[in-house]
Amino acid sequence: MFSTGLSLFSPPHAPILCSPLHPTETPPKSHPFFQFSSTPTKKMAATTPIAITTSFGLKNLMETFTVDVQRAENRPLNVPLIAPFTISSSRLERVENVAIRIELRNGCAGWGEAPILPFVTVEDQSTAMSKAAEACEFLKRSPAMTMGLLLAEIDGILPGHEFASVRAGVEMAVIDAVATSIGVPLWRLFGGVSNTITTDITIPIVSPAEAAELAAKYYNQGFNTLKLKVGKNLKADIEVLQAIRGAHPECSFILDANEGYKPTEAIEVLEKLHEMGVTPVLFEQPVHRDDWEGLGHVTRIAKNKYGVSVAADESCRSLVDFKKIVRGNLADVVNIKLAKVGVVGALEIIEIARASGLHLMIGGMVETRLAMGFAGHLAAGLGCFKFVDLDTPLLLSEDPVLEGYEVSGAVYKFTNARGHGGFLHWDNIA
Repeated sequence: MFSTGLSLFSPPHAPILCSPLHPTETPPKSHPFFQFSSTPTKKMAATTPIAITTSFGLKNLMETFTVDVQRAENRPLNVPLIAPFTISSSRLERVENVAIRIELRNGCAGWGEAPILPFVTVEDQSTAMSKAAEACEFLKRSPAMTMGLLLAEIDGILPGHEFASVRAGVEMAVIDAVATSIGVPLWRLFGGVSNTITTDITIPIVSPAEAAELAAKYYNQGFNTLKLKVGKNLKADIEVLQAIRGAHPECSFILDANEGYKPTEAIEVLEKLHEMGVTPVLFEQPVHRDDWEGLGHVTRIAKNKYGVSVAADESCRSLVDFKKIVRGNLADVVNIKLAKVGVVGALEIIEIARASGLHLMIGGMVETRLAMGFAGHLAAGLGCFKFVDLDTPLLLSEDPVLEGYEVSGAVYKFTNARGHGGFLHWDNIA
C-alpha cells in the first residue's frame, strides 16, 4: 500500500499505474534527506490539497516506491537563444544541454535536463553526455529497487559538485517517472502549497540602450522584478541601471554580479544606487565564490547601511558551503539551483534552511521548460521561496517542450497533469 503521507496527495481510489510497492527498506545512510521523521502523518480529506510543513511527500516514496527501469537514454538538447546571454564570467550563444528520458517497466516515462553554463557548471556538454550515458546504462541493467536506494546509487555514479548538473537531470527524470506512475503532479508531490509561481526576468550585460528597450518590453509584459546582470564594468553597470530605471521606473531590482566585483566595488555600486534613490531588493553573489570574508563584509554593509539583502549563489555549491554560510552569517539568502547540488541535495539544503530562518531563492542556469518546469513545480509545491528566478525559457528563440506549465507574463501555472506534464518529441532531438 501507499504510505499515509502519500494519501494526502492522491484521490481515495487513485489507480496504481505502476508495479506494486515492495516492503519498506532501510534508506541509505549517506543521504541525510533519507532519514525520515517518525512523527505520524494525519489522514486528511483527499479533495483538499495539504501542505506538508514537517516533511516532504517525496520522502515516503523514497522508501515505498519500487523503481523498475526498462529504458534510459540521453541526447543533446540544443536550442538557440533570442540574443547572446552575457554575464560577468561567460557568454552563451545557444543552449547546449543534455536531455534525459527514463521509461519504467509500467510504461510511464520521466524527463530530465542537465543544463550546461560555461564557468558555472563544471561539466561541458561532451562530459555531461558521457556521464549521463553511464548513469543510463546503470539504470537499464539495475534490478528493481526503492527510489531512495536508486537515487543513492546515482549519487555514487555522479558525485559531488563535479557532476551535479547531470545528477540533477537524472534525478528529475526518475522522480518525474514515479510521479507520473502514481498519477500525481510534481507540485502536489512536493507539498501542494500552490500551483503557481511568479518569476523575475533577466537582463544580461548589454548596452544602456538595449537594457532600456528590454525593460520597457518586460514592463508591458507584466514583469515587476528585473534581474540585472552586472559585474563586468562598474561605470557601465551604473549607466545601465539608470537607463532601466527610466524605462521601467516602478520595477524592483535584483543585481546579480556573478562574482564580478571586489568587495569595495560591490559597496560602491550600492552607494551609487543610494544616491540615485534606488534600493535593490537583492544583491546576488557580489564577490568571488571563495571570498568568504568579502561576502560577509558586503552582506553586513549592505544590510546595515543600505537595507539590501545579499544572496549567495556560486558560493553555495554544497551542503558544506551552506552550513558555512549559516554559521558565519555570510549572506541573508541562498540561491538554490538544482544544477549546482542535484534535486536531493537541494531538498537537504531547503529543509535545513527553513529551520534556520535563512531566506531562499530558486534559480537555474540556462534551461528549457523541462528543467525550469521541474524547479517551478518544486518551488510552487514547497511555497518557501522568497525570490523566484526561473525565467530562462523566455530567453530562448524556440520551445522544444510540449505541453507542461502555462505561461502568462511573469506567472507560471502548473496543471494537474501527471508528473512534470511536459515532454519532448524524442525522435526530433539531435
